[in-house]
Amino acid sequence: MSEVPDRRSVTVKVPATTANLGPGFDTLGLALSLYDELTVTVRSTPGATVEVIGVGNGEVPTDASNLVVRAIAYAFAAYSIPLPGLDLVARNSIPHGRGLGSSGAAIVSGIMAAKGLLEGIVEMDSQALLALATALEGHPDNVAPALFGGLTIAWTTDAGPQYKKLIVHRGVSPLIAVPEATMSTELARSLQPASVPHEDATFNVSRSALLIAALIQSPELLLAATEDKLHQSYRASAMPETVSLIGELREHGLPAVVSGAGPSILVLCSDPAQRLVAAALIAAHSGTPWQSLLLAVDFKGATVTVHPVENQAS
Repeated sequence: MSEVPDRRSVTVKVPATTANLGPGFDTLGLALSLYDELTVTVRSTPGATVEVIGVGNGEVPTDASNLVVRAIAYAFAAYSIPLPGLDLVARNSIPHGRGLGSSGAAIVSGIMAAKGLLEGIVEMDSQALLALATALEGHPDNVAPALFGGLTIAWTTDAGPQYKKLIVHRGVSPLIAVPEATMSTELARSLQPASVPHEDATFNVSRSALLIAALIQSPELLLAATEDKLHQSYRASAMPETVSLIGELREHGLPAVVSGAGPSILVLCSDPAQRLVAAALIAAHSGTPWQSLLLAVDFKGATVTVHPVENQAS
């Protein structure tokens, strides 16, 4: 069986993501220009060490229990390849527990690192990458845009998770408002009812369809297209400050929604000028301070660079 060459090193870059986008619950996701970067180097001794620089330093595990390491190990095991010893350096910028896909980014970082480390031994196509990442994350709405960039529609079939990538209209100008508080995805999901009224489901079907048109063709429709009745109101009690600020932004005609499970807010502005208006309103909002991130849509998704072994220090 082929083994990964000692001292092989790869560098991975993965974007933050925002899921749901209002009505597209567990289906729609968008990649953003905020990144975690990871370097992984094979070593001769077993085990794994992780150095974390930036977000998560002193908080996340730095051994084999780290989510990135577990994702690498999962990919290797899927192809029955022995896991070598690994040294990881993670330079993280994506906030944790804020609804920006940090766990999905960690999983995608690991899967992409495995792809690079196994280059020439195992070839992983886009479908294999999505299947591995979804198996670990549990649902594809965050890992699909993290892997492939842009706006993604994700769904599952008997053959596994599927996705379609779309190019967002150049006028769309995302803003993420990040609070100091965090939110557990598990808690957010626990607040969802087992069933919803038929008229609410119909409402969201219409808005989700409209949202696709707004994002790729008609940004002026984003305010109406981001209305939702499936998840945000049920989770409101867990993030009252988020709901309050979203209400204020929408009253001013700004397409604000909960980013992922929250508590961050996504404002899908139709042009850069509208985004500046949103940033000013957020800065003036009373209560908990918010950090406004004026981001672009990331169109590339996750990338991996394999460094030649001969260029590594012995």
